[in-house]
Amino acid sequence: MTDTLDMLILKTVSLETQHGWGIAQRIQQVSDAVLCGNQGSLYPALHRLEQQGWLSASWGVSENNRQLVKETQEWTRLSTAVGRIMEAM
Repeated sequence: MTDTLDMLILKTVSLETQHGWGIAQRIQQVSDAVLCGNQGSLYPALHRLEQQGWLSASWGVSENNRQLVKETQEWTRLSTAVGRIMEAM
């Protein structure tokens, strides 16, 4: 799967400059949600491709802090669900 993920990342960034979250979203969108961008494998792959010289990267905060907003929403959803389970049992 590593080779496949690398290929998908390289294809995605060949079309336009993307940040990690954008790469994951684009792969999910184009694959009709068959392939979901898993950050646990995406970011290590990006680092590996950069170390191999296949990508160059610059690190920073994305426009409008979209990643933080998305992660905060996901954390709130998850923590609410855990809280419901803990209260019910």
